[in-house]
Amino acid sequence: MDKITILWADDEIDLLKPHIMFLKDKGYDVFTSNNGVEAIEILKTRPFNIVFLDEQMPGLSGIETLTQIKNLFPNLPVVMITKSEEEAIMEDAIGSKISDYLIKPVNPNQILLSLKKNLENKKLISEKSTFSYQQQFRNIGMEISNRLSFEEWAGIYRKLIYWELELEKSQDPGITEILKMQKEEAGQVFNRFIEQNYLQWLSGKTQNRPVMSHTLVRDKLIPLLDHTSQLFMIVIDNLRYDQWKVLQPMIEELFRVENEEIYFSILPTTTQYARNALFSGLLPTEIEKKYPKYWVNEDEEGSKNQFEGELLAEQLKRFGRDIKFSYHKILNLNAGRKMVETLPNIAGNPLNVIVYNFIDMLSHARTEMEVIRELADDEAAYRSLSVSWFEHSPLYDILKFLADKKIKTVITTDHGSVKVDSPVKIIGDKATNTNLRYKTGRSLSYNPKEIYEVRNPADVFLPRGNVSSNYVFCRGNDFFAYPNNYNYYVNYYRNTFQHGGISMEEIMIPFVTLASK
Repeated sequence: MDKITILWADDEIDLLKPHIMFLKDKGYDVFTSNNGVEAIEILKTRPFNIVFLDEQMPGLSGIETLTQIKNLFPNLPVVMITKSEEEAIMEDAIGSKISDYLIKPVNPNQILLSLKKNLENKKLISEKSTFSYQQQFRNIGMEISNRLSFEEWAGIYRKLIYWELELEKSQDPGITEILKMQKEEAGQVFNRFIEQNYLQWLSGKTQNRPVMSHTLVRDKLIPLLDHTSQLFMIVIDNLRYDQWKVLQPMIEELFRVENEEIYFSILPTTTQYARNALFSGLLPTEIEKKYPKYWVNEDEEGSKNQFEGELLAEQLKRFGRDIKFSYHKILNLNAGRKMVETLPNIAGNPLNVIVYNFIDMLSHARTEMEVIRELADDEAAYRSLSVSWFEHSPLYDILKFLADKKIKTVITTDHGSVKVDSPVKIIGDKATNTNLRYKTGRSLSYNPKEIYEVRNPADVFLPRGNVSSNYVFCRGNDFFAYPNNYNYYVNYYRNTFQHGGISMEEIMIPFVTLASK
C-alpha cells in the first residue's frame, strides 16, 4: 500500500520538526510549507491524502488558503490548526468543509488521531452552503444577464452544477427552489445564445467557437496522442456534467484529474448525429458525402451508429495518425466483464476506445420501467442511481486496471440529457422520426415560437430526407407531443430524461483527462 502523503503548512514549520519526525516514524510521507501560496503550488505538483493547515499565517491566511484548496481539490481533507478559540473562526472553518479542527499547541497523538478519523459537521456545512449561495445568487444573476461567450457559459454552468450538488445537503428546501428558478432562467438565456451563434460556429465564419463534437478528436485527443505512448478514451454515452461530478470522487481515488473541460455537442444532441460526428471529425452531411457507406439516414433501416470504429480510423488517417488502435462498444454487463478480461491484450496499443452505453440505457429504462422511475424520481436520485451503478460496474474495474497500469485515460461523452416536463404540440406524417426533442420530416405543423426551427437543413450540415424536410428542436424542458392521444402521451413522457434538443444539460458536456497518481 502506498504511503499516506501529508502536506503541513505553517509559518512556524521549523518548530514542528518533532511532530513531523513522529509522523515519518509512523510511516507517513510529510511535505512542508511555511505559507499558503507555496502550499497551493505544492498541491498542484502531486496528489496528497490530507492537508494540515495553520489558520494564522501571514500573507494568504489559513481560511483564504482553505478556500483555494477546496476550489482546486474539493474532496481533499483539510485539518485546520489554530491558536484562536473564537467560535466564529471555528464555524467558518468547519462550514468550509474542513475535516478536523485542532487548537495549538497540538501533541503528536492529537495529530495521529486526526489522521484516523474524519469529522464533519453536516449542520454547519448545510448552513454554510445556504449562506454562500445566497451571497452568490446576485452575482450569478448579473453574469447571466451579460452578453456571454461560450467560455463564460461553461463557467456559469459549472457554478450552477456546483451549487446544485452543494445544496442537496441543505436542510432548507426554499433555497433549492431558488436555485432551480435561477437554473431555468440561465437555461432560457443559454438557449437563445445557441440559436444566435450555432450557424456561425458550424459555417466557420468565426474563429471564436467552442470545441464541438466534430472537432473534439482533432483539438483534444490528437494532442494527447502526440505526448503519450498509451491512451484510453472512454466515451460514456449520455453522461451529463453533473453525473461526472458525482462520479469524480470515486475516480479520484484511482486517478488525478489532470484537466477537466466542457465541450459542446452538435444538434441534434443524439448518438446518431453527435457521436458519429465525434468519431468521424465531420458534420453529418460531410459524413454522408465523404463516407456514404458509413451513414444511415433517419428513414433507413438499421443501426445509425454501427461504423464508429471505421470513422475513427479514417479521421486518424486524415490527421496523419495511422496508428494501431482498438474500438469496443459495451452494451450490457457481460460485454463489460469480457472487456475487463481483454484489457491486458490491448493495453499496449497507442489508443484504445471504449464506448460504454449504461447511462443512456438508464435514461431509457427510467422512461419505460415504473420501478426505475421511482428509484430516480428527481435529478438528485438520478445522479445517485448513476453512482450506484458505476460503483458495481465493470467500468469501475476497467478504470482500476488502467490506474494500476498508470495508463493515461480520457473520460468523455457524446451528449447529455434533460428532464422534460412541458409538452409542445406538433403534427407530422408517418415518416417523421420518433425522438421527443427534435423532429425532421415534411409537412410538420407546429407553433414556430415554441421551437428552434431550421428550414434549410444544409445550413446546419444536416441531411435532408426529402426536398421539403426541415428540422425543429425543443428548448429547455420541452418535449414534442402529438395531439392524438395527447393526455396519455404527455403523462407517460413527462418527467423523463430525453435528449436531442437544446439545453445546457444536453449541449455542455465533460471532457476529462486522467493521469496516474
